[in-house]
Amino acid sequence: MQYRTVPKNGDSLSALGFGAMRLPTKRGNIDEERASRLIRHAIDQGVNYIDTAFSYHGGESEKILGRILTNGYREKVKLATKLPPWNVQTREDMDKILSIQLKRLQTDHIDYYLLHSLNSGSWKKFQDLGVFEFLESAQQAGLIKNIGFSFHGDRKTFREIIDAYDWTFCQIQYNILDEENQAGKDGLLYAASKNIAVMVMEPLRGGMLAEKVPKEVRHIYEKSGSLRAAAAFGLSWVWNHPEVTVVLSGMNDETHLAENIATCDAATPGSLSDMDIQVIDDARDVYTKMMKVGCTGCSYCTPCPFGVNIPMCFYFYNQYHMLGDKLMTRGFYSMQLMGGMGSPGNASLCRQCGKCVSKCPQNIPIPEELKKVAKTMDGLTTKLVFMIAKRMFGSSIKNE
Repeated sequence: MQYRTVPKNGDSLSALGFGAMRLPTKRGNIDEERASRLIRHAIDQGVNYIDTAFSYHGGESEKILGRILTNGYREKVKLATKLPPWNVQTREDMDKILSIQLKRLQTDHIDYYLLHSLNSGSWKKFQDLGVFEFLESAQQAGLIKNIGFSFHGDRKTFREIIDAYDWTFCQIQYNILDEENQAGKDGLLYAASKNIAVMVMEPLRGGMLAEKVPKEVRHIYEKSGSLRAAAAFGLSWVWNHPEVTVVLSGMNDETHLAENIATCDAATPGSLSDMDIQVIDDARDVYTKMMKVGCTGCSYCTPCPFGVNIPMCFYFYNQYHMLGDKLMTRGFYSMQLMGGMGSPGNASLCRQCGKCVSKCPQNIPIPEELKKVAKTMDGLTTKLVFMIAKRMFGSSIKNE
């Protein structure tokens, strides 16, 4: 197993982390026996970083992890979980949630504790509610060890958050398609310049870059003569960055686990050849041509006077047309842009004022494109998915 060091505390973490957001299921519930077998085998093979959240699997992920990590396995790993802004309405809620998490996970401390899925709205909400006092109080009490955040916003907000606190780590979405989206490479390098460890989520875009690969992309990989599978190309590209500390993978299949461990062993920083990188660039070009809007997520168009989160609207619109699981994309769009995680920022809020157009370096006719986004993403289907997503992610903070 390859290990990388957290700059601020010296922890040696497996470059491959186990993400517990998509555990194997059976008849709609987590298949605990299989999940236990997968996670314990991963730990036996050297994986020592496990990531979950209060809301994953409707709260069941933390509970099941607590049971899996008994019999000495808890001591072998660094455990990460998250404080969800959508469940927090008061300062007291933060303490209640952490107490529930410790009980669920059957542990007396969380090694890596994150503010979950920050964007400009949830960041402001947390600050207004006194989140730093909570974090430092919990840290002084030994309930949490390292403080960080996960992020789904624009680059400007990412830098603002990085500069606001002495974080040990952060978690960003980064893959061959998101080099310029959300925090992007700019964010990766900026965090690393501050000695902040970077954990990468969605390295394969929820499996899109490994499964249901377009035939044009498959042809590029096959023509290269490399024996790497599509997943190995995608993961190797992320690990090729020395600034990345841990890459999280939601390994719900024994074959995926074995393949990812093998890839991790070989994918050290700088291990990709110039030819490998060119192959990946060619694959990215094919994916880019499939995108509906050529938005790079630079955020020059923001803030919108009517509250539209323009870059994220385009991000999810593109993902909707490229990703196999359209319902999941609707769920994330609704939670992040229709009020599930803070103030709404969905496309239907656009009033066609046109102030954003002159600011766009890509010359995108933003109001016209937002009409298309609203027509596709803001309808009844998404609203129904939003109701389901709120039930799934809105775990109770009553004492359990």
